[in-house]
Amino acid sequence: MDAVDSALMAARAQFAITISFHIVLAAFTIGLANFLMVLEALWLRSGRQVYLDVYRYWLKVFALNVAIGVASGLILEYQFGLNWSRLAVQAGDILGPLMFYEVLAAFFLEAGFLGIMLFGLKKVGPRLHFFATCAVAAGSLMSAFWILSANSWMHTPAGYSIGVDGRFIAEDWWAIIFNPSFPYRLAHMTLAALIGTATVLAGAGAWQLLKAPDNPRARLLFSMALWAIVVLIPVQIVVGDLHGQHSLKVQPQKVAAIEGSWTRPPQGAGEPLRLFAWPDMTARRNHWEVAIPRIGSLYLSHDLSGTIKALDEFAPQDIPPVAPVFFAFRLMVGLGLLMLGQGLIGLIMRRRQRLYLARRWLWANVLMAPAGFLAMLSGWAVTEVGRQPFTVYGLLRTADSLSSISRAQVLGSTVLILVFYLLIFGIGLWVLLRILREPAHEDQPGPQPTLADETGHAGDRSHGH
Repeated sequence: MDAVDSALMAARAQFAITISFHIVLAAFTIGLANFLMVLEALWLRSGRQVYLDVYRYWLKVFALNVAIGVASGLILEYQFGLNWSRLAVQAGDILGPLMFYEVLAAFFLEAGFLGIMLFGLKKVGPRLHFFATCAVAAGSLMSAFWILSANSWMHTPAGYSIGVDGRFIAEDWWAIIFNPSFPYRLAHMTLAALIGTATVLAGAGAWQLLKAPDNPRARLLFSMALWAIVVLIPVQIVVGDLHGQHSLKVQPQKVAAIEGSWTRPPQGAGEPLRLFAWPDMTARRNHWEVAIPRIGSLYLSHDLSGTIKALDEFAPQDIPPVAPVFFAFRLMVGLGLLMLGQGLIGLIMRRRQRLYLARRWLWANVLMAPAGFLAMLSGWAVTEVGRQPFTVYGLLRTADSLSSISRAQVLGSTVLILVFYLLIFGIGLWVLLRILREPAHEDQPGPQPTLADETGHAGDRSHGH
């Protein structure tokens, strides 16, 4: 491996580390913001104190997550400018404005209204406070909108021209923003953020119920999280299938790597479902393959005899690393099936009135807490590693996007980033575990805000049970 390839691999590894930390925090922000919005809406609608108690409890976690997310985002921007300056030069006219709009959404909506969420309930009244919560939730989704638009454009570039100096020039902003893969990625990633948050909430609720089975706030948390899982997972399966069908059209190399398909099967034989294999890039074949005939064609083309382009139909220098894509996809799907089972078993436990009491079931939910975000990270690996060897798919190679930087410089900055992350995330995790150690309790330190405070009508709806 020459010096350029060595520096490239080091830079890609650093990006994988930084994005893996940040994307979980960003997704948790989206999920928690929308969970808090639902909680406050239910409180305003019903007046039940339990919703407000759970809201205040998770608001502390949300604030902690936002603070750590900002720190990890700064590191992500730092390494992007340090390692990928050529990408910024070549595609900056398009990516720069999209990233700027993301910053506007994040800081003007999320950060701007977060203070009201944290400290303003007794000062601005319930309805205006709810508006602030909705603004933060909307800001988190708008932030995801712009980031995913920029990322999707790099996968399916549109609305551009290329100048004489090789730079991408914006020609049609509607085509750039709503590029062909963007709707699929936005829906898939938003659902992944909500599902990942739901599995964490279900795990936290189950942990609290193991210690206090009768706590109504822990029961509410656990129940809402399981309803989210059972509703959202089937939707995610449908969206994932649509996303896969589109990827088969625009990035056939990626789908071939996902399937570990090196050669096309004979006409009419269909694509097998490879449950396990060890892809060998050098020999261009799989070792120890375990497969079910034809089943792959069922979800790839919805036809038992359909086939896809195989890896040997593409230039060797244009195919992605097969093994990481192959295994990451199977991890994502496996975790998705486990979460589907989690939701369905939850329905059975409700029917048997054992939802909050069966200890093995509660422990299973504790163990499943990270499943949603692990599946999301696996899917992100499929997406980004599967795009290689390009940063702008088919137009700009990753090797041509790298800054003039040595492997030693990248490794040195990686060590500094890891030290920073260990410090920040270590402190954040310690504080988070201290918060989650005990379930939410009824929070009545003083006079509680009521809708009557705002409207002047009699009655105190906020204390109803």
